[in-house]
Amino acid sequence: MHCQRFRAETGTRRGFLYQTANGFGAVALSALLADQTLAAPFEPGSRNPLAPRQPPGPAKATNVIFLYMDGGPSQVDTFDPKPRLDREHGQPIKMKVPPTQFDDVGTVLKSPWKFHNRGESGIPVSDLFPHVGSCADELAVVRSMTADFSEHTNANYFLHSGSGIQGRPSMGAWITYGLGSECQNLPGFVVLNSGMIPPGGLDCFSNGFLPASFQGSLFAGGDTPVADIRRIESTDRLQANKLELLRQLDRRTSERLGKADALESAIGNYELAARMQTAVPELADISGESKATLELYGVGDPATDVYGRQCLIARRLVERGVRFVELLPQSLGFDRWDQHANLLEGHTKNSLAVDKPIAGLLKDLKSRGLLEHTLVVWAGEFGRTPMAQGGNGRDHNPFGFSIWLAGGGVQGGTVFGATDEYGYYAVENKLQIHDLHATMLHLLGIDHTRLTFRFGGRDVRLTDIHGQIIEEILA
Repeated sequence: MHCQRFRAETGTRRGFLYQTANGFGAVALSALLADQTLAAPFEPGSRNPLAPRQPPGPAKATNVIFLYMDGGPSQVDTFDPKPRLDREHGQPIKMKVPPTQFDDVGTVLKSPWKFHNRGESGIPVSDLFPHVGSCADELAVVRSMTADFSEHTNANYFLHSGSGIQGRPSMGAWITYGLGSECQNLPGFVVLNSGMIPPGGLDCFSNGFLPASFQGSLFAGGDTPVADIRRIESTDRLQANKLELLRQLDRRTSERLGKADALESAIGNYELAARMQTAVPELADISGESKATLELYGVGDPATDVYGRQCLIARRLVERGVRFVELLPQSLGFDRWDQHANLLEGHTKNSLAVDKPIAGLLKDLKSRGLLEHTLVVWAGEFGRTPMAQGGNGRDHNPFGFSIWLAGGGVQGGTVFGATDEYGYYAVENKLQIHDLHATMLHLLGIDHTRLTFRFGGRDVRLTDIHGQIIEEILA
């Protein structure tokens, strides 16, 4: 007896070619299907898992731009001034300190930069960020963030996914899983690579156990941000004919074997790639931007051109409805913000590369009416110690550091939380990365306790069993 779901094909050459043509397609799709067969799409049977969905609750933000400061900027040199460091510079620190990452505890090290009260709100910002300081009234500075890890790779996983282990979905994947994307010609979760992939690698932007459609798509700089995006066919007609043939093969396979969610989702990914052939070159072409806009971002200035272009592309992405955009810092010839030595030189060069572009992004978003519903988050994976490592650097510090948020329902001109007099430990309104994630989801109209995915026998969420909304920084 034969299974009634299948039928025998005639032993003709035509029949053989028909079957093998479909077989080659199945082999090509196998990598995608391997991820997707383990988990049902957000909407079972949906051809497009990135279709935009209404948030279940009231939303202040519709898009997120995450300005990731890889390596861990020093809180006491940026947004958390500590006069005690000036008074005790060069002296042994007068408090018990835990073992640091490299167990090289020097004397107290004052900040090489002066702080000034910026904007009408008077938020103290150091001379490292004069341009961002001019946007102080848009910022909600959190000085009491903590992390669970003091090593880059695990801390990066924790910041991005709420878990210090590899293989969990990134927050960008969770957000697009919950809301889809308003843009159907580009991925819903885009990572702009300025030249440095952080420790932890591409798993920082992984879909984890979520369907593959929600994985972050890495865009490079320049005129061709996605490899192999330009078509190889000589004419539009030839490409259209090839795509129509693929649709016919897909349709006949579905008619013969029945619809499969994994196959439908994989087909949707390829259809998105076809649409990107037009959308990506148009996105990357900034020739139509005004001279004033290019200058605002620092495009054309060697010190700011790379990151300035990425900030401008980020604005163009959210303008087109892309849900989540992450920016990575550029390579400056040393270990990003991770200054275990030469703090003055390293932090100066890092801030010079990003300060004007970030301020340009905030100002441009506001002038276009986009900041109101675009949540901008600035954060590294941890902070740095108030005493020197060796003579002129700072070691890792996960016990109390600064981040800031702007736009998208955030109350600008506010400071929340505090560290001790040295800037080492969070002592007032201590927060975790889970609280940041819960707040981001809340601003997007999502209850972080209800955005779950069944995996490993339980309903897993971005915030695990933790997370409190930071109500005090909300507008």
